[in-house]
Amino acid sequence: MSTHAPQAAARVSIEARPRADEAPVGAPAGVRRVLLLGSTGSIGTQTVEVIRHLNALHARGQWPQRYEVVGLAAGRNAAVCLEQAREFGVRDVALADGNGAEPPAGVRLRRGPDAAERLVREVECDLVLAAMVGFAGLPATLAAVQLGRDVALANKETLVAAGGLVVPAAARSGSRLLPVDSEHCAVWMCLQGTTEPTGDGVGGQGGVEDQRLCPPCDVSARVSRVILTASGGPFRTRSRDEVYHATAAEAMRHPTWNMGPKVTIDSASLTNKALEVIEAHWLFGLPGKQIGVLVHPQSIVHSIVEYPDGSAIAQLAPPDMRTPIQYALTYPARPAGVSRKFDWAKLGTLEFAEPDFERFPALGLAWRVIEQGGTAGAVMNAANEAAVEAFIVGTIPFGRIPELTTAAMDQVGVSPLRDLRDAEEADAEARRFVSSALAGAAGGMR
Repeated sequence: MSTHAPQAAARVSIEARPRADEAPVGAPAGVRRVLLLGSTGSIGTQTVEVIRHLNALHARGQWPQRYEVVGLAAGRNAAVCLEQAREFGVRDVALADGNGAEPPAGVRLRRGPDAAERLVREVECDLVLAAMVGFAGLPATLAAVQLGRDVALANKETLVAAGGLVVPAAARSGSRLLPVDSEHCAVWMCLQGTTEPTGDGVGGQGGVEDQRLCPPCDVSARVSRVILTASGGPFRTRSRDEVYHATAAEAMRHPTWNMGPKVTIDSASLTNKALEVIEAHWLFGLPGKQIGVLVHPQSIVHSIVEYPDGSAIAQLAPPDMRTPIQYALTYPARPAGVSRKFDWAKLGTLEFAEPDFERFPALGLAWRVIEQGGTAGAVMNAANEAAVEAFIVGTIPFGRIPELTTAAMDQVGVSPLRDLRDAEEADAEARRFVSSALAGAAGGMR
């Protein structure tokens, strides 16, 4: 069942929401309180690097804001999380699996699967950086949006599984979704200065309004198309059979990005790009036909925005996640960055190619999710997470990941997405389907 009507309503609300996106040209002086979800993962630890860098600039008088980390949440890496708390003087910490962890004096430790959500609801902050991997990050991120917090969003599964809940909630609360994924941050940068017609423009009447755009927003009438780039991963030049039977060790050898296991494996199958297409749909109000993907092995051009006049704007940067993290923390200003700079004379060749949907069938599921709406995203995401887990432990070959995901979407079906419980039920049903399929395959082999 498709749920296009709620999506349309959400777009109307976005245009009428409070103008929280009209931030000042430069960053205001003072302290910005940050709550970091997923502090021990790849994005979390790089965020810590960026905060150290920005606070060093502040100490030298080169940046007006100081960043205070007021809360940390992690899964099971208690030692690293508590060391981060010690370094930044954090008094509030959440661990999904905190068994055996003993917090230092003065630190309030929340434990359990809902610890991150409780942390968000109980600790005052100005910005939540959502970097928890997978569906597990959804409840805490949704809570931050409902509270009207700015959310620097690195957890793409939040919008894939529940964009129909998160975007309307942001419209109601005025929460800004500051994209940390390099591709969506690139689109966001390319949209700055995009103009919108005002009046009828006839006989000298009317003109344009220069508007700073911040997601969630609807740019479908202002741009022709948004193109997300994909490196192609480690299997870009492999045959279909080689891709299907690839090992976990091979899938983890990403040529340009250094990421955690789940995201790296998703990138190898182009599932990660499928999730990003769905995320772009929700962040920028774009229908599927206005979102494209190009394989770009150098990972230098992160996204391209095509405009109705035939021109296009692209964002280029070295493949370093600290750049989009810093932009989300400092928007709309651009202080000196921690990332390396280009030597333009040595940039070399930039290659682009259409993706191969036969070798990488997971990518095509993105447009199916956008078209079907409802719980389709939650089913796709959950089935993929369960299949990736099975692949990591050696239960299935690499090519079975998109097969199981597609089968789950076919068999579980799509229901309306009315609240978080609907997303959770769809998630659980998809995982049960994959588990049953794996058990049946194992039984057939005996």
